[in-house]
Amino acid sequence: MKKVNYLILTCMLSFLGLTTINAQDWADLKHFEKANAEVQAVSDNEERVVFMGNSITIGWLNSRPEFFAGKPYINRGISGQTTPQMLIRFRQDVINLNPKVVTILAGTNDIAGNTGPSTLEMIMDNIKGMTELAHANGIKVILSSTLPAYDYPWKPGLEPSGKIIDLNKMIKEYADTNGHIYLDYFSAMVDERNGLPKKYAEDEVHPTVAGYKVMEPLVETAIAEALNK
Repeated sequence: MKKVNYLILTCMLSFLGLTTINAQDWADLKHFEKANAEVQAVSDNEERVVFMGNSITIGWLNSRPEFFAGKPYINRGISGQTTPQMLIRFRQDVINLNPKVVTILAGTNDIAGNTGPSTLEMIMDNIKGMTELAHANGIKVILSSTLPAYDYPWKPGLEPSGKIIDLNKMIKEYADTNGHIYLDYFSAMVDERNGLPKKYAEDEVHPTVAGYKVMEPLVETAIAEALNK
């Protein structure tokens, strides 16, 4: 019996230790630490772009590496992340890489409650924070619409579709008012349920190759516009 209790206590202490370690790097600053250190200094006439986001962003690189190959694009998406986590790591994962443009795609994991309850106003505050940091450092900003989602397979029943529509209206209004570019993926991908159809995302959240192929010309156009502003 004492041995069983000892094992339980050991497991609990181990869990608490891991929790403490994770809490110390809540924004996952270690994730791109080595990769950032290996990024070369910006060369003359390089039009560097950083893609900041979550699993949809990093999934783009994993599914469509050929889209990024040979271009001055740096992908800094971390799966599952919410906007407060992105805001914390924005300086090291965007500003310190000296891009000319940053494209921000975020918000759906906040609505899913990945790091706790979050209002649309809270999401916008974090998006505004990232945008203001970029602008203060001479980086052009592309604010992407949140992709459609009828439901989240890892947290069903939240009915996110209407919240995403409202959030996108807020993002667009902020972008238009402050002279940033609004990149509308939503209108090009949404179905009749205000969700993401399976042809663009098998789980109706994370794009397939076909989904990313819809997004690619849209972001290229937005990047060209940002560089010419």
